[in-house]
Amino acid sequence: MPIRKDDTPPNRRFGIVNLVLIGVGVLLLVSSFLPNQGMQQVPRVPYSLFVSQVDDGNVRRAYITQEQIRYELKEAPAEGAPSVLATTPIFDMDLPKRLEEHGVEFAAAPPQKPSFITTALSWIVPPLIFILVLQFFARRSMGGAQGALSFTKSKAKVYVPDEESRVTFADVAGVDEAKQELTEIVDFLKTPERYTAIGARIPKGVLLVGPPGTGKTLLSKAVAGEAGVPFFIISGSEFVELFVGAGAARVRDLFEEAKKKAPCIIFIDELDAIGKSRAGSMGVVGGNDEREQTLNQLLTEMDGFAAKDKPVIVLAATNQPETLDAALLRPGRFDRQVLVDRPDLSGRKTILDIYARKVKLAPGVDLDKIAQATSGFAGADLANLVNEGALLAARSKRTSVEQGDLNEAIERVVAGLEKKSRVLQPDEKKVVAYHEVGHAIVGHLMPGGSKVAKISIVPRGMAALGYTLQLPTEERFLNSKEDLEGQIATLLGGRSAEEIVFGAVTTGAANDLQRATDIAEQMVGTYGMSDVLGPLAYDKQGGSRFLGGGNNPRRVVSDATAQAIDKEVRTLVDRAHDRALSILHHNRDLLESISQQILEKEVIEGDDLKNLLASSVMPEEAVAIA
Repeated sequence: MPIRKDDTPPNRRFGIVNLVLIGVGVLLLVSSFLPNQGMQQVPRVPYSLFVSQVDDGNVRRAYITQEQIRYELKEAPAEGAPSVLATTPIFDMDLPKRLEEHGVEFAAAPPQKPSFITTALSWIVPPLIFILVLQFFARRSMGGAQGALSFTKSKAKVYVPDEESRVTFADVAGVDEAKQELTEIVDFLKTPERYTAIGARIPKGVLLVGPPGTGKTLLSKAVAGEAGVPFFIISGSEFVELFVGAGAARVRDLFEEAKKKAPCIIFIDELDAIGKSRAGSMGVVGGNDEREQTLNQLLTEMDGFAAKDKPVIVLAATNQPETLDAALLRPGRFDRQVLVDRPDLSGRKTILDIYARKVKLAPGVDLDKIAQATSGFAGADLANLVNEGALLAARSKRTSVEQGDLNEAIERVVAGLEKKSRVLQPDEKKVVAYHEVGHAIVGHLMPGGSKVAKISIVPRGMAALGYTLQLPTEERFLNSKEDLEGQIATLLGGRSAEEIVFGAVTTGAANDLQRATDIAEQMVGTYGMSDVLGPLAYDKQGGSRFLGGGNNPRRVVSDATAQAIDKEVRTLVDRAHDRALSILHHNRDLLESISQQILEKEVIEGDDLKNLLASSVMPEEAVAIA
C-alpha cells in the first residue's frame, strides 16, 4: 500500500520570520554606516603634541572622554590645516591643572543619546533570537517539517490500498483462525447496514496478540486491503512525548482525522507502550504521568465515536497482553482478542510457498522438508530463512536457490555462522568430537519426536565449538514425562562421553547443564511430575507469555518443601546422567568409530549418519533406570 502524501500546502509561517531577519540586517547595516557618514573625520595626533600645544597657549577649548580628547586650536599651524584635532588620552592627573593654567576651556563631552535604530535593535533582536531557537528545536523534534506547535499533531501514516500494492488475506498464511475472526471486521466495513439492521454491534477494538514476527502488522494491512478502506498506522511509542499533554493531543488529532476518512482502520502497533496497567504507577508518581494521560485520552476517544454509517475500527497489536490495563480490555473497547500464534506444519509450508515465489528455486527443492525442520519458526523467521538461502546462492554465484542453501540457512538461523577461522587444538578437537557423538547416540535412542540429522565439530556462533542438530519428525504440542527425561539424558550425553573416554570433564557442557537443570526444575515446580511432591505447582507463572520471562519465580514455601524440590531436581538429573552413561558404555565401540570419522570429515549428516546410528542399541540397564 502506498503512503498517501500530505496535500497540505507548505507552511508559510517562516516567511514573516525571514522578512524580520532581512529588516534587522538592513538596520544593522544602516547603524554601521550612517554614524560614520554623519560624523566629521577628525585627524588624530600624538598626546605629546597635544600637551605641547596646551603649553604654547594655542588650545582654545577641549572635550574630554574616556576614548578620546577632542580640542580646538586658536590658530591653525598652516593655512588649510584642520583647527580641530583629537588624541588618545592617557592617565595624566596633572592635565586639568595644566589646562586651567593656560586658560583652556574644557569639559567632559555630554553622553550621546542612543539613536532610534539602536533602541529598536535592542528591543527586537533578543526576542527574535529566542523565537528562532525555539523554532529550531521544535522543528528538530518533529522532523523539521511542521513548525513549532506541530508536536500535538498525530504522526500516523495513512495507507490507501490500490490494486497493485494492496495486501490481502491471500498474502498472509499460517494464521487461518485469526483470518477467520477478522473476516467479520471486513464484512462490517464493507456492508455495515447488514449488521446494524438487526441491532448487532461490531467490536470497536480488536487486539492482536502473539509472539514477535508472527504477522500481526501484515494481518492488519490485509484487513484494510480486503475492505478497501484507508489505514492509519502508528506505533504506541509515538504518542509519548516530552511535552506534557502532547500524547493526549495526538490521540485526539488521530481520531479526528480518522473520522473524516471513515470508514477506516486505525492500527496501533506496540499498544503496551501506552496501555500498560495503571496499577503499577499509583503511589510512585501519583499515577499522573504523561503515558497515563495518553491512555486516558485513548479510552475516552474509543468510548466517544459511534460505529454507524461510517465506522472506525481500531486494531492494535502487542506481545505483552498481560501488562495491559484492564480498562482497555473491557467490553466496548478492545473487547475481542485474536491470537496470532506461530504457524503449524501446514502453515509453515504455505508461508514458505509464498516467499519462495519471490526467489528463483532450483528444480527438486522440497519445501515440505524445510517446513518440517523449522518447528517453532514464526513467519518473519521463515521469510528470513528464504532470504538467507537466496543470499547464500548468490554468494556461490548460482542462478537459483538449491536445497542445500536452505538447509544451510536453517543452521545459520539456529546455530549461527560458521567460524572456520577459529582453529581448535588437536586435543580440544578430539574432546569436541566425542562430546557431540555422545549427544547423537543418546539422542537417537531416546523417545520423542526428534531425530539426529547432523553432527558437526565446526565452531559456530559465539561459543559453540560443535553442535548436534536434531530435527522434529512430527508436529507435537505435548511432552510426556518420559520425553522430558529423554531430553535431559540427551543434553547430558556429551558430558557423559567425556567422562567415559577421558575420565574428566570440561567447560564445554556448561550450556547443556543449564538447559537440563531448567527442564528438571519445570518438571518438578511447574508440571507436577514428581511422585514425591505430587501434582502441585511450586513456580509462579511470571514473565511474558510470548517474549519469555526467564525462570518463573518460586512460590513462598517452607524450608522442608524447598529442600524436597531441590532433591527431586537433583534426582531427575542424576537419573538421566546414569542413563546416558549406561547407553554410551554399551555402545562404546560405536562411540569410537563415529568419533574417528567425524575427526576426519568434521561433518556427518544424511544417510551416512543414519546408517551409523542404526547400529546403536538401548541396554536393559538404561531401560531399568528410566
